[in-house]
Amino acid sequence: MDKQLPTLHISMFGKTAITYGGNPVSFGRSSATRVQKLFFIMIHSGSEGIARNKLFEDVYGREEIVDMANNFRVTVHRLKRMMIKAGLPDHDYIRMEQGVYYWSSPMELDVDTLEFRRLVQCAGETEDLQEKSRLLQEACELYKGEFLEDCATDAWVITEAAQYKKQYYESLEWLCGYLKETEAYGELLRLCGRAATIYPYDEWQAVRIECYMEMHNVRDAIREYRQTEKMLVEELGISPSERLRKRFETMEERVKWRPGIIWEIREALNEKREEPDDGAYYCSPLNFRDEYRFVCRVMERARQSVYLMLCTITDHKGYPQEDKETLRQMSEQLHGAIQSSLRRCDSFTHYAPSQFLILLVGTQEENCEQIFARIAHGFSKEYKSWKRYLHFDVLPVGDEMPKNFPGGGGNSVTNKICG
Repeated sequence: MDKQLPTLHISMFGKTAITYGGNPVSFGRSSATRVQKLFFIMIHSGSEGIARNKLFEDVYGREEIVDMANNFRVTVHRLKRMMIKAGLPDHDYIRMEQGVYYWSSPMELDVDTLEFRRLVQCAGETEDLQEKSRLLQEACELYKGEFLEDCATDAWVITEAAQYKKQYYESLEWLCGYLKETEAYGELLRLCGRAATIYPYDEWQAVRIECYMEMHNVRDAIREYRQTEKMLVEELGISPSERLRKRFETMEERVKWRPGIIWEIREALNEKREEPDDGAYYCSPLNFRDEYRFVCRVMERARQSVYLMLCTITDHKGYPQEDKETLRQMSEQLHGAIQSSLRRCDSFTHYAPSQFLILLVGTQEENCEQIFARIAHGFSKEYKSWKRYLHFDVLPVGDEMPKNFPGGGGNSVTNKICG
């Protein structure tokens, strides 16, 4: 191996990247072809190499090739030509010994997946907990996304990606236990932050919330929960899991018993939000539920009517809109329309990807259609045709189902599509 040659850096976690001498190596038009596939298979095989039958299976899959051996020789030649064109030395990069193929290069290699495997193996062999923690942290830093996510449909990639993810999760779970014991919460926050970015729906945020609470940082713990709750509702249409809700309940208990001075408490309650001060108050589904229950109690003593309005974004058939990009644009517009069309005493939440819930305080039934008309006007301000894709239902706040509501014995005049 020529020590004077630059190192060939290859990243296979997340977005693939190949650099040599500080310059990117590109497959050009060959990206998603056998040439690229052959390159990554050979690099990934490491010093162990790969058997001929397995190599052909991974490169060609279920393709029917008349002369596979000759086709393979052509692919190897194209790979070599691509390497030379990218500025690498003229060299026979693939060699075969006794039916096993090996990657051979005159320069050193820096491959994230191979280093990840080495670090995890070394961590498993050491009995020094501090050293094990260091090795696993290095391994987790290398994991920037799923293995070869650009080639995620290939059978061999699917198998390897599942194995790498399993090793990554096991490493991170061990670190969670160790770093909690050693009270290295800052390090754990960072590691779980990266994990939550890669796998946002696997609830690594719960560990971050726990870390914030151990660091007595209630504000960031609540912010983490709110952001996660919003993401789950808006992108998946689901509520936080029991695990996350328990973390939130723990936060509430910790806050409840934390002593404070009344002016500090008032400042915390008055903390500025990202939402505008004017218009209706936006809150999370969990907070909306609590507010609804509170309003129900107030109504027992106050003679004031309160209505619950559900606004649904639909498709051209009248079903809830499911196209993600269309829904994202329409939801943003509807959020702004609701906020600007209602009063400061009204509140609303993003209940599901295609639905918003609104709590209308001191409103009469005959005014509900007018309120919705204002919302629909703001919603369709830029695109007039959007008006026909907005549907609303209204119910008075209370326990009993009105007899004239659909499913309750008749037709409701407040259940209609605007337009």
